[in-house]
Amino acid sequence: MTDVREKYPDEKVVIVDHFNREDKRQNYQDKSNVEQVDRDKFDSWLQANKNQVTKIYHLGARTDTTLLDKEIFDRLNLDYSKMIWRHCVDHQIPLLYASSAATYGNGEQGFDDSHAIVPSLVPLNPYGDSKQDFDQWVLSQKETPPNWYGVKFFNVYGPNEYHKGRMASVIFHTYHQILKTGGMKLFKSHRDDYQDGEQSRDFVYVKDVTQMCIHLIEENPESGLYNIGTGKARTFYDLAASTFRAMNLEPKISFIDTPIDIRDNYQYFTEANMDKLRSTQYTTPCYSLEDGVTDYVQQYLMDTVYY
Repeated sequence: MTDVREKYPDEKVVIVDHFNREDKRQNYQDKSNVEQVDRDKFDSWLQANKNQVTKIYHLGARTDTTLLDKEIFDRLNLDYSKMIWRHCVDHQIPLLYASSAATYGNGEQGFDDSHAIVPSLVPLNPYGDSKQDFDQWVLSQKETPPNWYGVKFFNVYGPNEYHKGRMASVIFHTYHQILKTGGMKLFKSHRDDYQDGEQSRDFVYVKDVTQMCIHLIEENPESGLYNIGTGKARTFYDLAASTFRAMNLEPKISFIDTPIDIRDNYQYFTEANMDKLRSTQYTTPCYSLEDGVTDYVQQYLMDTVYY
């Protein structure tokens, strides 16, 4: 798999964020050709530099699925995204933005990235609502960027998530819990149709995610919403067991009750329909869960290495 930094060595990357968190600094401090723009100043920066911007990857969002404050989601995930969209329309800048598999809710409508099902989707939390609201707003717009992609990320894991706390991937938490206790506690199932540990998600390695996003922007297929996953659901038990084996340990897995604050809105199954992305001639195979977890644990987590 080609390293994207080798593929685009001459491009200048401008990163946008709040830069007041020390625990995020190592994600960007050693990267070349980087200018830093504070999130609150990006609107005016875009206006001043519009003729130099060739593409925007809008991946930032408030991603806490347990947060209930709708005002925060409206401000950061909806209104801020509308601002970026309007700049891309006005100055004809290609845009890729982060949607989420959280828009699919409990999966009653399936996991198909067809625009036709968007109005009937019912997310399970305010975070999912904010992503759904922006997708619906985008699909209602008569004026659009020259090409745009709303990418519905499934369960992404991989390097550089050291700062994410509770929202870090289960692999990250499994690795550190094993180091601390020698075992891993997974959530029990609170549904009769799922055994403990058999809850399943489409876990996708961040290296695959990066390749898929670059493919969309660079190859310019038809604009629209696209799933970003592997197309194959795997159980949390498989994920935890793979983490143990990547650490050369035998699995030692037990179960605890799912926390009350997320129990009623917990997704038990997600699996991306990847036909739409594959139809754009994206043919790169995804990491298997076992290979992705092994690469992540052995090449990054064991030595706290940044990508």
